[in-house]
Amino acid sequence: MIGTLVAPIVRVVPDRLFSVPRLARVYDRLDPDRRDLEAYLALLEEFRVRSVVDVGCGTGTFAIMLAARGCDVTGIDPAEASLEVARAKPGAAAVRWILGDASAARAGLVDAVTMTGNVAQVFVTDDDWHQLVHSAFGMLRPGGRLVFESRDPAAQAWRGWNREATYRQVDVQGMGIVARWEEITAVDLPLVSFRTTFEFRDDGSTLTSDSTLRFRDREELAVSLRDAGFDDPEVRGAPDRPNLELVFIAHRPER
Repeated sequence: MIGTLVAPIVRVVPDRLFSVPRLARVYDRLDPDRRDLEAYLALLEEFRVRSVVDVGCGTGTFAIMLAARGCDVTGIDPAEASLEVARAKPGAAAVRWILGDASAARAGLVDAVTMTGNVAQVFVTDDDWHQLVHSAFGMLRPGGRLVFESRDPAAQAWRGWNREATYRQVDVQGMGIVARWEEITAVDLPLVSFRTTFEFRDDGSTLTSDSTLRFRDREELAVSLRDAGFDDPEVRGAPDRPNLELVFIAHRPER
């Protein structure tokens, strides 16, 4: 067992979607489509990665998949409730879990830093994003890579964030039927805000979580990566969401 580390300071305040225990426990069941993770696994295999820091690891699905493939893995997230779900999963003992943001990493230099699930978009201010990118650069060995995806603002994905298009419900063991949907609350580009609503049919309760994402375009992201010291990034289309997302692969120079 690698163990669990706790950062002394947690600067990022996560949305209730990830930080409220009742919501964190239903997250995986209500968002089961993780085809994106297979694409990440293929990328890391392509680059022969053996050590990874997964920033914004959430409930730990990707971190545990990596550990099962023999990687040395650190999962970092600011939401204790999500990490509690992650720690309870089979295979979780092989991952080093850290409560905090990217600046809390203590894994030593690694081959790759990943951010799956559009985590890059939760850093809405320039300061937060620049700190994240510089922290990732500092975690990487020379020649290592930062890999993440971000929704292409030209695709205007938020136009489909309404109750009719996003409604889903599942029967969760110990909770009964739980329904979830999203609705836009504000579009003030590059920021898009939305509300996620959860209905628990067993007791009739409803919980909501408000979120804001930043839609950075390709050039803005590339400039921020170069400013942090990375080479000009390689950009690929997301194989699971063509024409909707861009996958960035930022290489720390060997020098």
